Amino acid sequence: MFRIRTYNQISVRGLERFPRDRYEVASEIGTADALLLRSHKLQVEQLDASVRAVARAGAGVNNIPVQACTDRGIAVFNTPGANANAVKELVAAGMLLASRGIVEGIGYVSGLPASMDASEMNKQLEAEKKRFAGNELHGKTLGVIGLGAIGSLVARLGLDLGMEVIGYDPALSVEAAWRLPSEVRRMENIGALFARADFVSLHLPVLDSTRNLIGSETLAQARKGACLLNFAREEIVEIDALLAALGRGQLRCYVADFPHPRLVGRPDCLLMPHIGASTEEAEENCAVMAADQLRAFLEHGNIRNAVNFPTLELERTGGCRIAVANRNVPGMLGHILSIFAEARINVVDMLNKSRENIAYNLIDVEGEPSAAVIDAISRVDGVINVRLIPAPR
Repeated sequence: MFRIRTYNQISVRGLERFPRDRYEVASEIGTADALLLRSHKLQVEQLDASVRAVARAGAGVNNIPVQACTDRGIAVFNTPGANANAVKELVAAGMLLASRGIVEGIGYVSGLPASMDASEMNKQLEAEKKRFAGNELHGKTLGVIGLGAIGSLVARLGLDLGMEVIGYDPALSVEAAWRLPSEVRRMENIGALFARADFVSLHLPVLDSTRNLIGSETLAQARKGACLLNFAREEIVEIDALLAALGRGQLRCYVADFPHPRLVGRPDCLLMPHIGASTEEAEENCAVMAADQLRAFLEHGNIRNAVNFPTLELERTGGCRIAVANRNVPGMLGHILSIFAEARINVVDMLNKSRENIAYNLIDVEGEPSAAVIDAISRVDGVINVRLIPAPR
């Protein structure tokens, strides 16, 4: 029986992915095999010795102590792409709101007296509507920075709206490149993208390399009157530089899902309360993906979409499987295999991969190793943890 401790309200569709005869899932579980959460700020003290995995139903993991998890051999999963469509649609809304006088027009109409005569109202609206005239998106240039699951959808959205789309991503993966429409022109650097784009949409994670990435030097290269959209993370945009760019008219508008006290109330800022992924569909998709990834890991040791472990999936060949997490240093695999050899245990299949300072091994063997064998592996210098996974049911 696997035990999953939940934090926050997890979509029922996700919770239903755990078979009741093999899983106990609740918010009050003392000894948990895995943790499932959304926005809960996980503390190191909540990482019990029994925990082997943490899954976040969402893309960002800034609320999880990833390094502490890695040090303990705990895999941390996220759900990239599960909320991508929800964010893409809000980006579309953001561009439209920034282009047309929609917000101002609604505010004007809302301020009209309810007692006003209908014919008089129509006459007044016809006279005043020119105040809210805007521009179409068709024919404008959209620059997308970060061409992953969300960025590629935003790029396709721009093309569907008749925009010219340019993109920049220094770490574009092969998988992301396949998703990207061929009509998107790839730029060599951020400055060149800002110089050409009428709209710039950010879709980057917060890393040391991206924190305050959009600063004074970058914004100085922006096309005069451009609109910057940030539905990624607040920390990517440097606030002082943003205010300066808005003040001199270098940027016409800033649309963001991350309000900042210094931006609230400005007519050139459209701020939303972090609702990019706040749709029923996105929450369900994230919960289902997170649950499926936990099941694959707990039942088979397979890893997909971990932010701190290598991607590794090995088909079951029957028999027992041993999952070993260890420091990524020379000779580790040889030490582990020698223990099986000394115990006369036949290895029928295996896979080993590493990621930065950690390595992960899946080893299928004939029969079931004794507790002494598992203990011997766990005592190898450099091994972080060992898990015996029974034959699949």
